[in-house]
Amino acid sequence: MAASDSPHAPDGPVPPNGLHALAAELRALPPSCGPVRLVAVDGHAGSGKTTFAGRLAGVLGGAPVVHLDDLATHAEPFGWAGRLREQVLEPLAAGRDTAYRVYDWTLRRFATTAEVSAAPVVLVEGVGAGRRAVRPWLARVIWMELDAAAARRRGEERDGPELAEFWVGWARAESAHFADDPSRPYAGTRVDGVTGRILSGTVGEPSTFP
Repeated sequence: MAASDSPHAPDGPVPPNGLHALAAELRALPPSCGPVRLVAVDGHAGSGKTTFAGRLAGVLGGAPVVHLDDLATHAEPFGWAGRLREQVLEPLAAGRDTAYRVYDWTLRRFATTAEVSAAPVVLVEGVGAGRRAVRPWLARVIWMELDAAAARRRGEERDGPELAEFWVGWARAESAHFADDPSRPYAGTRVDGVTGRILSGTVGEPSTFP
């Protein structure tokens, strides 16, 4: 969840080795959204999703990254599923490049757009990226393994005291979301949110969707 004027600022450590093997595995998965292998990077706010997705995208040769912070709003932190489907998933499923409207967390309105190409692998990163409304479109769920309390401490340290009130409200919304719609059980790959290492025994296991 974006909590600063720079919503895609790194929120975790630079991940070490292992990305090349994961990238090769993701490229080899069957397409899940038209010609695209759509991969979710999910976890608690502050768990390192943005950093990991950025590094993975680089190893994938510049794979597009859809940031769910761009589609959420102050009023609807988890009300982005329809926007994601209409502006991103359905065009990609049809094999078309697309663009989505980007929410400005300072202006509190959708102000710009971000382009997404129908690349072989497209990453969707953000809290709830592996939710049930998105899973039918996904080839893999990646979960950042860092508990909610530790992730929140990291996020609060990153964003500073001026956003402490934001984090109180966000923590309640995130807890309610994952209680009703957990993503972690569907993760085929889990990543240590502290070290950035891919946890043993997860690479190679397919995500299991309901």
